[in-house]
Amino acid sequence: MLEDGRTFRGRAYGAQGTALGEAVFATGMTGYQETITDPSYARQLVVQTAPHIGNTGVNGDDAESRRIWVAGYIVRDAARRPSSWRSESTLDEQLAEQGVVGISGVDTRAVTRHLRERGAMKAGIFSGPDAGRPDAELLAEVRAQQGMEGARLAEEVSVDETYLIDPADHGWDKEPLFTVAAIDLGIKSMTPVRLAERGIRTYVLPAASTFEDITALNADGVFMSNGPGDPATADVQVNLLREVLDARIPFFGICFGNQILGRALGFGTYKLRYGHRGINQPVMDRRTGKVEITSQNHGFAVDAPLDGPVTAPEARYGRVEVSHVSLNDDVVEGLACLDIPAFSVQYHPEAAAGPHDSAYLFDRFVDLMASSAASKSKESI
Repeated sequence: MLEDGRTFRGRAYGAQGTALGEAVFATGMTGYQETITDPSYARQLVVQTAPHIGNTGVNGDDAESRRIWVAGYIVRDAARRPSSWRSESTLDEQLAEQGVVGISGVDTRAVTRHLRERGAMKAGIFSGPDAGRPDAELLAEVRAQQGMEGARLAEEVSVDETYLIDPADHGWDKEPLFTVAAIDLGIKSMTPVRLAERGIRTYVLPAASTFEDITALNADGVFMSNGPGDPATADVQVNLLREVLDARIPFFGICFGNQILGRALGFGTYKLRYGHRGINQPVMDRRTGKVEITSQNHGFAVDAPLDGPVTAPEARYGRVEVSHVSLNDDVVEGLACLDIPAFSVQYHPEAAAGPHDSAYLFDRFVDLMASSAASKSKESI
């Protein structure tokens, strides 16, 4: 049931009960396990636009975090049984085991068209005895829940303690090149692996970490991850990033990290009508003119001028330009600072799941740290 009263009926899928959240749609044809375990989907009811879901089951290798994070799951044709040599259990079983309420047999095309026309909105899934309550009562419960605007969720999905991803565990057979402090705002497990593959020792830190926590690691660079919630609530992370930028420590952010950089530079953020979610989102790198097909999951965006470069509203950070832009709706998809070592993108270059067009961004971060180290070496001579 959507907050405007539109109702779709189907069959119970996964756990039974009540699930409340923001209804959004994801357009990926594959990668449903990576989708449901992406912490950026916390407190959201995900509609899969691909009609067949669960065909390959689930396994212990493809999860992108320690648990399923979607608040509820909406599919059309749920697989009766999985068919994959990698499958360890069914998707239905995993949802039930983790208490995630879902619904199948829904016309997901109709739901998606409704959300595209009217925007993402509050919703609820009700099954079992809960589905027998009066519609008016269910609708009141849907409307009474907190919306996504003003929601502070990064701390809820972040780790409690710092952990290390070592390059030696991911095919790197030389000494690590650099050390990175990655702030977990809802990080996907493949992201630090992509850094490790390039020889980067990565410490993943809790969302509430301080600048002192970063300097204690003698970090050569700082990374801020994707994550859920409204970036307008992330004052702690914005202030932390400003300390990083003031210290001229190389910075790379993705998704929520891109919005944090935007706010640290003094730009605003706003909620998109229905967001970008899927693994087929076209983006242009304005520096090269190259088009990338990207993996995305965000409902907020940075409000920065496309006709840059411009001086950042926080003028001490100098000039900044929009480096990447969505080809669907001209939404800002990346920021590049021209006078300090910092850049970010709004999408997910780790490609789990998704295309590998954007893998070069990790190499760009390595180059940025190398350039910064070389400049410091010259200054010390």
